[in-house]
Amino acid sequence: MPVFVAALAALTALVATRRRRRRRRPDRFPARTEIVSPPQSTVIARDGAVRSVQSAELTLAPEDFKRMWNATHLEKLARTYWLFLSRMTLWTIRVVYGENERSVVFLGRPLTLLRFDAPQYELERDHGKVSWRIRDGLLVARAGRGCGFLSLDVRHIGNEPDGRVKVRIEVEVANFYPAIAVGFSEPVYEATQSAIHVLVTHAFLRSLAKLDLAPSKVGRFAVHRPDVRAAASAAIERARHLRDHRPRPDGAPGPRDAERSEAQNQP
Repeated sequence: MPVFVAALAALTALVATRRRRRRRRPDRFPARTEIVSPPQSTVIARDGAVRSVQSAELTLAPEDFKRMWNATHLEKLARTYWLFLSRMTLWTIRVVYGENERSVVFLGRPLTLLRFDAPQYELERDHGKVSWRIRDGLLVARAGRGCGFLSLDVRHIGNEPDGRVKVRIEVEVANFYPAIAVGFSEPVYEATQSAIHVLVTHAFLRSLAKLDLAPSKVGRFAVHRPDVRAAASAAIERARHLRDHRPRPDGAPGPRDAERSEAQNQP
């Protein structure tokens, strides 16, 4: 465990460095994000349960809002979060998809940091939410297994005077019992795992200004576009079949039927 904590400390420094480099880039994005997390965004209760809420307000054009405000893009948002976590940590942390679980691994199994149940979705007119129940993992205290959850919450909060749309996005971890706080101390947890979570989450929220969401790995709400070329080919083939087998006005068989009859009558 001490070696593992040291690795987390090094990872914290790596994430902080990459975050500073990203913020120096003067890119222009189609949307605007503003971090609105409260100063005390992470709270540890007396029983050791952690609640962390990191928030941002995303301002985007109405046409982008109309295009993205659906279940398909909520699922893409979830995938983008996991992918961003891997990229931000130079792929030292990866997310492994199982049939009924998601595992956050360090370098690879069996170093499973966190294991979640499959996601649950809430879909409303002005609100969407995806949640993962925290099952277990190296970062979860034994007494806290199956208690906490991680969620991404998206809510339409209004429009700007110029017509642009405002959306609040929250990343929440609740009722989570960290193993580091139990095995070492809460200050060690705050300086390592908690710090990494806040840095990565804020960087993720800022990155949403690009409006570039990753394709879902599962595709639960994917909209399958029809294969236009295949449909056109099938329609042409059906038209040819009807033309070749349609009887003539004088009652004579169609061209294909006549050829088939002539072939059958040959000795």
